[in-house]
Amino acid sequence: MADRARALGRAAPGRAGRLGPRARSVLRRVRPPRTRRGQRRLAQALMAAAVLALLPATGMRLGAGDRVGTTADAPHHEVAVVFGAGLRQGRPTPYLAHRLDAAAELYRTGKVRVVLVTGDNSRVEYDEPDAMRTYLTERGVPDGRIVSDYAGFDSWDSCVRARKIFGVDRAVLVSQDFHIHRAVTLCRSAGIEAYGVGVAEPRDATWYYGGVRELAASGKAALDALLRPDPRFLGPEEPGVTEALAAGDAGAGAGAGDREAGRRGVGGGGAGDAAVGGADGD
Repeated sequence: MADRARALGRAAPGRAGRLGPRARSVLRRVRPPRTRRGQRRLAQALMAAAVLALLPATGMRLGAGDRVGTTADAPHHEVAVVFGAGLRQGRPTPYLAHRLDAAAELYRTGKVRVVLVTGDNSRVEYDEPDAMRTYLTERGVPDGRIVSDYAGFDSWDSCVRARKIFGVDRAVLVSQDFHIHRAVTLCRSAGIEAYGVGVAEPRDATWYYGGVRELAASGKAALDALLRPDPRFLGPEEPGVTEALAAGDAGAGAGAGDREAGRRGVGGGGAGDAAVGGADGD
């Protein structure tokens, strides 16, 4: 019991009477300076630390420039890249669901033809890409137009793999507004002509947590953009995106051929032309 009480005392540093000797020694060393000169130096050090912490995030925003907007602003690119954002009981978290909703809108409006979902599948029981695929198909995106990257462990890995493994050189990226500038900057560093769709979220605790986390993540991102390391898992090239685009082209060609045949009355005449034309008009 005495050992347990001491452990609890060390875990509650606000109660000075329960602190061990080492903890009390640390607290004595970190007391704020009492002289004006010391206080001024402390303020200067804190300001310098704040500036240094903000520099990478500022660099990410400058790197993205004006290449960030909404689904309505997005240019027509062949591929959308959706970054994973976690699962909850096997389903996309609300933030990830909102990213996927935006990607589905890009597909429905013809802004993109293929959606590359990139996320974590490092454990058998945790499969972001498959959950993302299921969500998209439930919202009308054909399964054949979705390509999965199972080794998108972070933003840099996702960007490099999109370029080197899946052959993506132009893409619309989809993420939350606090993350999208970093994603665009990293993918541009990886060799992708990228435009970012930033999904707006309510300014709640989750959003502020994401914004604070972004400050720390931007430091790593700056190093990734500078050093350009290989992703955690590179692997062989995969033809998924190319095949999905080719299948879409073949389907479009077949559909155009069928419509032309209908207009010319192949397989029937007169009334057949009118019937096909009416169906095509619907």
